Amino acid sequence: MSAEAVRLRTDEAIGGRFQVRITNTGDAPFSVTAVALESPGFSVLPAAPVAAEFAPRRVIDLPTGYGEPVCDTAPAPAAARLTVVRGGGAAESVLVPLDGDALDVVHDEECAVRAVGEVVDIAVTDLADDGDALVGTLELTRAGGEEPVVASALGRSVLIEATAEDLPVELAPEDGSVTTAVSFTPATCDPHVLSETKKPYVFPLTVQVGEADPVPVDLPFDQAALDRLAALVQRVCAVR
Repeated sequence: MSAEAVRLRTDEAIGGRFQVRITNTGDAPFSVTAVALESPGFSVLPAAPVAAEFAPRRVIDLPTGYGEPVCDTAPAPAAARLTVVRGGGAAESVLVPLDGDALDVVHDEECAVRAVGEVVDIAVTDLADDGDALVGTLELTRAGGEEPVVASALGRSVLIEATAEDLPVELAPEDGSVTTAVSFTPATCDPHVLSETKKPYVFPLTVQVGEADPVPVDLPFDQAALDRLAALVQRVCAVR
């Protein structure tokens, strides 16, 4: 058998998982009943139960979780730990090396976001209704380090346009915090989009720490804020 690490759009939307794409390269069938990632670049998670039957040459993607990144360690060599049953025999544990660069991409992305978080806390506060929008405050607060921090762009989600008034804003080394007004306005009421989107309230804020590359960091929202965003879409779309 062979294995490849693959990240699908649904995995990006859900977060915390990827696909182990298994191919039966042999002439005999087998089944897989559990799968787990083994990689020095991620903390270990328990194996996830699956039920997959592999006829010869069959290819199946197995959803597999990954743990917290270990940012001072590369993810390679990575392997899939599979529980395999062959020909009705006893279950056996099989370690299959993982091809593909999906785990490298995930590791780089999550460690870049963590590095930003070690320097600056990002928050959206004081959300309030303002007609067909929610308005509030985007706040950057220094958490550590002395590098300047620049927030330069705020992206929309699938459903909602996000606007920050004064971007780019800079948190200078001597600053404790910096704020700017932010607003959220529904951008679509298309029923298909409303029902199918997997990431309705994800807004990437582009943040650069010192001379490092800019990093997209999703705005953090607690459940109360998410409920307000959902209520906004419901209210505005009900009258369109």
